[in-house]
Amino acid sequence: MAAFKHGQIYALLRYCRLLKNTRGILKPEFHCLSYLQRSLSEVMQINHFHTSSEFYRQVVLGIETSCDDTGAAVVDDTGAVLGEALHSQHSVHLKHGGIIPPVAQVMHQQNIKGVVNDALEKAGLVLTDIDAIATTVKPGLALSLSVGTHYGKILALSAGKPFIPIHHMEAHALTIRMAHKVEFPFLVLLLSGGHCLLVIANSLDHWSIIGQTIDDAPGEALDKGARRLKLRNIREFSSMSGGQAIEYLAATGNPRAYEFPTPMWKYRDCSFSFSGLKNSLFKIISRLEEKYEVEGGNIIPPINDVCASFQYAVTKHLVRQTQKAMVYIDVRDLLPKTNKILVVSGGVACNHYIRRALQKLCDTTGYQFHCPPPNLCTDNGIMIAWNGMERLKAKTGVLYKKEDIEAVVYQSKCQIGTDLTDDVRSLGIHAQKWVKF
Repeated sequence: MAAFKHGQIYALLRYCRLLKNTRGILKPEFHCLSYLQRSLSEVMQINHFHTSSEFYRQVVLGIETSCDDTGAAVVDDTGAVLGEALHSQHSVHLKHGGIIPPVAQVMHQQNIKGVVNDALEKAGLVLTDIDAIATTVKPGLALSLSVGTHYGKILALSAGKPFIPIHHMEAHALTIRMAHKVEFPFLVLLLSGGHCLLVIANSLDHWSIIGQTIDDAPGEALDKGARRLKLRNIREFSSMSGGQAIEYLAATGNPRAYEFPTPMWKYRDCSFSFSGLKNSLFKIISRLEEKYEVEGGNIIPPINDVCASFQYAVTKHLVRQTQKAMVYIDVRDLLPKTNKILVVSGGVACNHYIRRALQKLCDTTGYQFHCPPPNLCTDNGIMIAWNGMERLKAKTGVLYKKEDIEAVVYQSKCQIGTDLTDDVRSLGIHAQKWVKF
């Protein structure tokens, strides 16, 4: 009996209650169901003995539609995922060479109800069993956010449940706390197709920005680079994201084969810039296409070396700016010296080469390195549900009144916290010796 998952236990308990209330049930079956319900209840009580005096744990439904994935999940207050569902639009947008917002909106509208119902069904719960509904409302693609925000509010109002508006980047940063005891404050590096941020998570409601991209995000640069390299024309990479394809090819390439400029080297801050690296890649590709007389959809011969060199350049920029952030933190004494932590999250954090380089940085600087598993780095409903659970337990950012819920609006752009970039720049932050990887 103890081998049952939380969602299965909830489902069986509800099934027992339903059958016992059905007329015409045979007496032996009634006794069997009664015994089953008592046994399940004992398991639940044992599980809750050290964590809660209530029979049922709190559960939150999370809804994510900030970009091109429709996600939903149910999470309890221990971080257990009771049910999850995700509909990816990746294959559709891949054909168009990028995300088309109106198409993403329509697909969210078509799939959100089914995705939410699927997550609830997997959890063995119905909407009335949920304690609160958390939904991404900022930042992201406006048309995509509008779908999730509207649907989440409707569910909360119709079921009389609290509504918890979620900041997408905050959710990425806090996902690690589902499985690891990461206490505030800690340093976060958020990497994705739309964001690149270095922030200090001081608390649920207090975030400090140390550095952010001034143009492209790393995921965007990798995807556009892969598109220019025509990697989709290679059959085994036709269904991969650009970043995945580059990482795969780079594994057998020489990362020092081609030189790339060092972005932001004149600036004594922790800002990021990937536009220059992307443009340098385009120039290298054009030069090689001319050299090898490559035309049409054909691929340049030294593709592995080009991918490895580009990936190395992107990674070096990430590592150096993060190292400067660590220097700034030491100067300002922003993290406890006995518990320095770097959390890396977001879709680009799935890249194992980048992970290893940042792990080396942490090993050298005395930081603990934490990164969620790859399936929790990309956009998903789990991180939204967990962020909602953290806020529900802390009793902050939770909306109960009808008028407050109705007043929530989605925001395509929204800063996560106080920007400390000017302070970083004023100190002239520079690392005495760069960490090599």
